[in-house]
Amino acid sequence: MNANNGQKVAVITGASQGIGAGLVEAYRKLGYGVVATSRSITDAGDPEVVTVRGDIAEADTAERVVAAALERFGRIDTLVNNAGVFVAKPFTDYTDEDYDLVTGINLAGFFHLTRRALPHLLASGAGHVVNITTSFVDQPNSNVPSVLASLTKGGLSSATKSMAIEYATRGVRVNAVAPGIIKTPMHPVEYHPTFDGLHPVGRMGETSDIVDAVLYLESAPFVTGEILHVDGGQNAGH
Repeated sequence: MNANNGQKVAVITGASQGIGAGLVEAYRKLGYGVVATSRSITDAGDPEVVTVRGDIAEADTAERVVAAALERFGRIDTLVNNAGVFVAKPFTDYTDEDYDLVTGINLAGFFHLTRRALPHLLASGAGHVVNITTSFVDQPNSNVPSVLASLTKGGLSSATKSMAIEYATRGVRVNAVAPGIIKTPMHPVEYHPTFDGLHPVGRMGETSDIVDAVLYLESAPFVTGEILHVDGGQNAGH
């Protein structure tokens, strides 16, 4: 086990591209050691970034991620549950496979890893969990039917508040960022003009918008149980 010399450590899921890759870079700039996981992640070429390849829906992946953090750094200070999948379909078009996929990544992924990381967040004395949800939880849009997103990410929003209260006196803060639609590899470029129009400000968000929101929460010791909407005004209405 590494003595660590007081270096803080962040675990980031869905870390191979988009928001996750941006978060890895941002936490490294803060001087954190990082454990980055996704199904397709490759070696970072940075001794302070440990990569773990695996399906976050599987409990075994969570076991390996926590073990890797402890083996390399000896601690965990922050967990960002960024891995997520978004399947937008009319409700009756969803399949059993869609349900298994979305609940597996969005809910089981959160549960397996957060449960295993929490003892170490408590031990750090100032642990932090950030869950990435979606603005559609609070403001559904008839142009984007997405009940499975609301079912799973809505659960994450409620769990964020519940955990924040459960651990409020024990040194662990729990917050969420609720993005609008962000320019990531998840969204084909040809759909960008359509997605721009779904936001009151008239444009999609950038990865940096979400990364900056997470970093704000990281540096805000009096903020817990917050669902921070970074969505170009979507949460305010349409």
